[in-house]
Amino acid sequence: MPQHGPRQQLSGGWMLALLLLALVLTLMMAVNFGAVRVAAHDWWAPWRAEGMGGAAHVLWHLRLPRALLAAAVGAALGLCGALTQGLFRNPLADPGLLGVTSGAACAAALALTVFAGAQVAVPPAWRMWLLPASAFVGALLVCVALERMARWLTPGSITGLLLTGLALNAITMSVVGLCSYLATDEQLRSLTFWTLGSLAGANWLVVGVLCVALLFCTWRARQLAHALNALALGEAAAGHVGVNVPRLRAGLIAIVALLSALAVAWCGLIGFIGLMAPHLVRGMAGADQRRVLPLAMVAGALLLLVADTVARTVAIPAEIPVGIFTALIGGPGFLFLLRSVVRQQGGHA
Repeated sequence: MPQHGPRQQLSGGWMLALLLLALVLTLMMAVNFGAVRVAAHDWWAPWRAEGMGGAAHVLWHLRLPRALLAAAVGAALGLCGALTQGLFRNPLADPGLLGVTSGAACAAALALTVFAGAQVAVPPAWRMWLLPASAFVGALLVCVALERMARWLTPGSITGLLLTGLALNAITMSVVGLCSYLATDEQLRSLTFWTLGSLAGANWLVVGVLCVALLFCTWRARQLAHALNALALGEAAAGHVGVNVPRLRAGLIAIVALLSALAVAWCGLIGFIGLMAPHLVRGMAGADQRRVLPLAMVAGALLLLVADTVARTVAIPAEIPVGIFTALIGGPGFLFLLRSVVRQQGGHA
């Protein structure tokens, strides 16, 4: 037995290195693909005396921040998916399926429509933070409601957990639909952004804020990884080895709510990344959260970067919303995942 531990850790390290290499190569391809051709000298435009223009402007102000935002959002969704699946001890759990991201979108929709007409004076410097703050509150409320309602309605039932999440998802999306009905033409265009998902609004400030939040949440998640491994044995077993389960649950919910809110606030609804990324790496690296969490982040970044690059370039000059593309790919993947889970449980979900 002692010989298998180092071998598994080494394989996990090689997996992380290979995924990082694939991510870097995909990032370089993403910033070079598009309607405008980028030359080698455009990479040095910020340090040239004549400044940036044409292809250099496209590279540094459009493609590069968009590619980095896609990687950061994918990593955030991958981390959220791994933490959600570990918290609920369910490989089918996902912030999107459980209504967390739709809760963030619901709060953002209310902020764009109902609260926008409340005649409340908001300082200009605060306006860009209004949507992320609203989305965070919405995601946090759905996380808490999901955990409490699932324990009350169907305690200990995985199926009940998913059905509760689907119910909350339906409720929050119905509010988004009501906001779309009441919205003006300008507000309706903004709401369409949330429902379809897009990375077209990327800029360096958004990338910086999301990367800072992602680094903090990654550091905090790594601290909770050992306790999350103990939670996989059940709450009673985790409590016996010294894990403060309520505190662990609150910390995980806060991380998932924060990252989901930032992703939804600036990129809209992007589904299935948080579901598929942890499942793909867990099948190869095992169930140890110390390996699953970083691998799921890199896998999520790679998946969303590939999806956004294809969605942006497959129909030039038109652009397919990345949320539609991930749903088209992730839907069949979810069915295969559901079938594998049913087989592992002896034909019972």
